[in-house]
Amino acid sequence: MRSLTLPPLIGDKSIPKLPDGRLLTIIGGSGAGKTKFMERLMELTGDRTYCLSAIRAPFPERVESKLKGSIDDLYSKAASRRPYMRINAVSEIEKLVYMLFADEFEQLLKLKGKANSKGHLHKFPATKLDKLSAIWEKVFPGNKIVTSAGTLMFSTPAGDDLIPVERLSQGEMVVLYYVAGALYAMQNAVIFIDAPSLFLHPTILNSLWNSIEALRPDCTFVYNSVDVEFVSSRNRNVILWVKSFDASKTQWDYEIIGPGEIREDIFIELVGSRKPVLFIEGDLTHSIDAKLYPLVFPDYTVKPLGSCDKVIETTRSFNGLTSMHHLESKGIVDRDRRTDREVEYLRRKFIMVPEVAEVENLFLLEDVVRSMARARGKNHEQVFKKVKKKALQEFSYKLHAQVLEHVRHRVKREVDAKIDGKFTCITALETHLRQLINILNPRKQYNELLHTFRKIVETQDYSSLLKVFNHKPLIAECDVPALLGYKNKDDYVRGVISLLKTGGEEAEKIRAAIRSAFLISD
Repeated sequence: MRSLTLPPLIGDKSIPKLPDGRLLTIIGGSGAGKTKFMERLMELTGDRTYCLSAIRAPFPERVESKLKGSIDDLYSKAASRRPYMRINAVSEIEKLVYMLFADEFEQLLKLKGKANSKGHLHKFPATKLDKLSAIWEKVFPGNKIVTSAGTLMFSTPAGDDLIPVERLSQGEMVVLYYVAGALYAMQNAVIFIDAPSLFLHPTILNSLWNSIEALRPDCTFVYNSVDVEFVSSRNRNVILWVKSFDASKTQWDYEIIGPGEIREDIFIELVGSRKPVLFIEGDLTHSIDAKLYPLVFPDYTVKPLGSCDKVIETTRSFNGLTSMHHLESKGIVDRDRRTDREVEYLRRKFIMVPEVAEVENLFLLEDVVRSMARARGKNHEQVFKKVKKKALQEFSYKLHAQVLEHVRHRVKREVDAKIDGKFTCITALETHLRQLINILNPRKQYNELLHTFRKIVETQDYSSLLKVFNHKPLIAECDVPALLGYKNKDDYVRGVISLLKTGGEEAEKIRAAIRSAFLISD
């Protein structure tokens, strides 16, 4: 966790080592000492400490921060070296707005000087105000930030009069504060955020913090939160559970919970979830599922459970106990050579099954490949044409092996079902087993599937290929990473995840394509 030093444990126990990562969330029950723990952690972090608190941001009645690199410190230094800058700002919000304008003004003067000396205009690099505006328009679609008479003004889709900062709603002001504040954090800062979901509507919470984390990849984020939904929404989040505080010794009893290890007893300490639950395969640390599905299904609390059997069992059990809770729950499992009949059965039981063989194939959906190509500045027609050709070649090479694997899995499932009956004696069981070869008729299944798979190759049916082709190296073998300038499969997957987090038109197209693979129309 980028060399964070933790406060002492009760009983002078050895302080645990934090896992690698850049997100740490401090949680705990009321009175457990979370706030004091965070204050002590800030002291131990030293010059890299940078604090954001929505509670104090708009108010002038406060004690100014003495921390080096704080908003108060940055404003004081900026005002002292810029005679044109207003020096009467008191609240942190006001100070951020004045600094944004001063930085914008200086950037324009530099560009003007370069243009005059060289005789031509330069490309405008993105300023802090540009970056703020981009996230603002993402969080509040249709709204814009404009500059007018030396101050920031805000427009709405309704086309009403421009709104000044002081007339923003509390939630809007908090978004402005958090984004602008993060922009001014020092390089490699540890940004401490108290109550990150306070004043923010649940529909914008994840989008906002995903954008801010992507905006400052150099920084470590430390959250102090009692919001279960927010805690569970952070990707690769390390949780530090503060259980109690010994004021006489300034020591805490706490426990580190790594990604994928969140437990029910911790949830009991906090607030119950208000969002429906989506159970998925894999774990938070290693699986693609846990990185992808929270971004595709932001309206759900996503919980990885490991195996597909565990997902099916838990979803069924959870939905059978609706009298004990208010939450809707669904599951997601890979298609994994299941027949259409098996898939339909699972869907009736609230288990979502995609129209692709496995989660990796979602990254090869036509619209996903095209969007990633456009986002990388490539010709999406040429890229997809090459990907499709290569994928069909790989499928053709492995066609017989794929057919055999499909038949083997079908026979295995059918045998499990047909042997699960009751038999009066061992002779009856033996007779049943001898008849199974005729009942199952694996060769007939093989020939039928072979005909179907050959038809996919003949008709160049790319979407049907993704539906039946279980082959994890396919992303690399059809050259998607190389064509888009990525090092390897993992690098490409990270690129898709990163684009989904950052947002924008192509990210929305990718999200819609993946949801469509689950027969969900936006």
